[in-house]
Amino acid sequence: MKILISQPIPANQAHYAALVEKFGAELTFRPFYLIEPLASKEFRAQRINLPDYTAIVFSSRHAIDAYFKMCEEMRFKVPETMKYFCSTEIIAMYLQKHIVYRKRKIFFGDGTPASIVAQIGPKHKGEKFLITTSGNAHPETLAKLFEAGGFNYTVGRFIKPVSQDLHDLNLHDYDVVVFYNVNDLRSLHENFPDFEQGNLKFIAYGNGIAKALDAEGYTVAVKGPTPEVTSAAKALEILLKH
Repeated sequence: MKILISQPIPANQAHYAALVEKFGAELTFRPFYLIEPLASKEFRAQRINLPDYTAIVFSSRHAIDAYFKMCEEMRFKVPETMKYFCSTEIIAMYLQKHIVYRKRKIFFGDGTPASIVAQIGPKHKGEKFLITTSGNAHPETLAKLFEAGGFNYTVGRFIKPVSQDLHDLNLHDYDVVVFYNVNDLRSLHENFPDFEQGNLKFIAYGNGIAKALDAEGYTVAVKGPTPEVTSAAKALEILLKH
């Protein structure tokens, strides 16, 4: 069975190697989109003045890189007093690439919007927050919590999804396509505007992409994450067993 996975080749391929060995599956890794930083001209169109903010909220490593790149391009030296609120500890630790971690005020949650707000609490409520986001997506849940908390905040885009050229692929040469993100679906439409699913099986690993595929009337063979489907590799195993 030939399987197309819409992501780059992972660093740890052990779970996928097991599928190849056990089921004779043929795997192709091909990212449908990449994340790129906004150009300074694109960023300026948002009319955001970086020195105005005393705290910044990060939920991805891409956003961290793009923020510091933009600061450099706009010749803004990030002050040592800047406060950083990150969605997880892993994201927070990534800040070490750009700043001296132990000398900065860094806070992190457990991956939920509510946990970021909990880190802010009454102590940091008076800061002026810049919430980083990507593409045209708006972190609605987090923004609503900031609104309810009476925080002074702005949502700013620093990164964007860019569809990759997939025209060399014949999707119907494959038996299964694994999707992770709604940007995968957008790239599919941009590359193949007349695409029809036919007998091609879809796996959706991610609540957003599962809903998007359902909304457009596609048939999804396996969805995750669930207690049973703990990874995309697990989803493939379930499909290949049947």
